[in-house]
Amino acid sequence: MDIYISDDEKGENIRRWWYGNGYSVIAGSILGIAVILVGGYWLDHQKMQLENASNIYQQVTNFVAEGRRIDAEDKHQLLLSQFSSTPYAVFSSFEMVRLTLNSDSEAAKSYLRWIISNAILTGHIEIALLRLAKICMAEDDLVVSSSLIDESSSASFLSLFSELRGDIAGEQGKFTEALDAYQNATSVLIEEDSRLVLLKMKIDDMAVGNDNEML
Repeated sequence: MDIYISDDEKGENIRRWWYGNGYSVIAGSILGIAVILVGGYWLDHQKMQLENASNIYQQVTNFVAEGRRIDAEDKHQLLLSQFSSTPYAVFSSFEMVRLTLNSDSEAAKSYLRWIISNAILTGHIEIALLRLAKICMAEDDLVVSSSLIDESSSASFLSLFSELRGDIAGEQGKFTEALDAYQNATSVLIEEDSRLVLLKMKIDDMAVGNDNEML
């Protein structure tokens, strides 16, 4: 091919290319602009959603701090109905647990169950499982408490759930199982961990109980 073509030939080639590809170029440009506009709108919308959710959550925390349960519940339900996909819905649920734990355990448990079913982050789910399991144990519902422990899947919470499993086994007089659970709880802790002192005390207590059981 002769690369030294005239300006007229260049112009003709351009016209031919544009005739064959002009529609695609225009369509692609329109699509690109639309993506940019939609993407910008989506980001702005998400930012506004988070800001609105944050404002409502702040109202919930204020009402919780003042002990105003009805007002806190109203704002909390508003948050769940309009912004349940944001992390503030989970934060608000934890606040409601704190508010109702000592006065209405059934309500506290319902908030925790909502977190377990709806939270995205594993840490939030594990914390809710642990708290719910502790409430059930305090109410002597040891079967449910044990089943909640079995739902835990995070290695980061292994020590905490193992300790609770030991507490349940101790309540049931299963000293060998309790001892194993407490030892399992200590196995993943570093020497500087403040929980080690308490766990070692529990291990000693279960060892004594196990010895007495064998006599």
